Amino acid sequence: MIKKGLCEICNPKQWKTISSDMLTENGYPVYGANGVIGYYTSYNHEEPTILITCRGATCGTLNICEPFSYVNGNAMALDNLSEEVDIRYLYYYLLSRGLSDVITGSAQPQIVRQSLAKVNVMYPPLAEQRKIAAVLDKVGDLIAKRRQQLDKLDELAKSRFIELFGKPENNNQAWPVKPLDKLCTVGSSKRVYQSEQSSVGVPFWRISDLVTKIDTGTVDSALFISEIKYTELKRAGLVPVTGDILVTSRGTLGRCYIIKDEDRFYFQDGMISWLSNYSEEITPLYLQYLFTMSGFRKQIDNMQAGSTVTYLSIAMLKKLQVMVPDKALQEQFAAFAAQTDKSKLAIQKSLEKLEILKKALMQKYFG
Repeated sequence: MIKKGLCEICNPKQWKTISSDMLTENGYPVYGANGVIGYYTSYNHEEPTILITCRGATCGTLNICEPFSYVNGNAMALDNLSEEVDIRYLYYYLLSRGLSDVITGSAQPQIVRQSLAKVNVMYPPLAEQRKIAAVLDKVGDLIAKRRQQLDKLDELAKSRFIELFGKPENNNQAWPVKPLDKLCTVGSSKRVYQSEQSSVGVPFWRISDLVTKIDTGTVDSALFISEIKYTELKRAGLVPVTGDILVTSRGTLGRCYIIKDEDRFYFQDGMISWLSNYSEEITPLYLQYLFTMSGFRKQIDNMQAGSTVTYLSIAMLKKLQVMVPDKALQEQFAAFAAQTDKSKLAIQKSLEKLEILKKALMQKYFG
């Protein structure tokens, strides 16, 4: 096993940034901080290259650019990779290692070349690197296929939604429209102070935990509240119950999670909103899907006009205009969605097993 510094096996470099008004609809792909952001008339990389997001909230994220592409300055390109090292092996090695220890700055996180000089890379002979990368690529491909299947099922449910209720942007079926606060209670949790948090007990979800739960179906919470505190909140009616909806209210807005029977947690106030006590006119599943529809999301986007921070306050949520279809149609949609959810659950379980396998392999290969 060979050990060398990252800057010994490649040349981390930031290139000139192309302004957004210079991007085109066709041409060579342009990579920004988090993947392709547009196209340009020329390129600065002929070969696939590992890119590290070097600014902002996603600092340390890894990508590999396509051949003949332009890499913007928000990504650090690991150019001139040594012939001793396979690009896919290095990608997985860095992914396993993580780069949180080389991020500097608090107000504006960043990674600079001098920090990357501290990163060491362990690698076996080239043939073995390629075998390791091939195994991880295969598992990664299967994971990608499972996610594509989940996306297709989501699209199928959205298509059925439009078929039954029409498009929310024009309400072409002329359903009655009411503000959200006339259809349910809109609120949040009781504030839990830092002194009330602990390392054991009942999981305490931050907004990142809720997003993880929505995306993966699981949460590995790092924060907790005591059983005594949770019981106190529950007795006061301040804990969500089955069927209630949690809504992301800062950053990525309007993503919904419906509380399940088995859920047992508390959550961060302000960052997450809570819908409960629905009227007889509305079902939670209908509301959850309504929040995913582009026409409804435009209302949320319009509320952010001129704001420097993306935030969905309780007052804003209350004003959202909700078209209210016949309850029988909502229940018909719920039955359809339940069938697709069964299919999604089977795929999700397969996906979780593949994710566990990938983690185990990464641990085996990289420690």
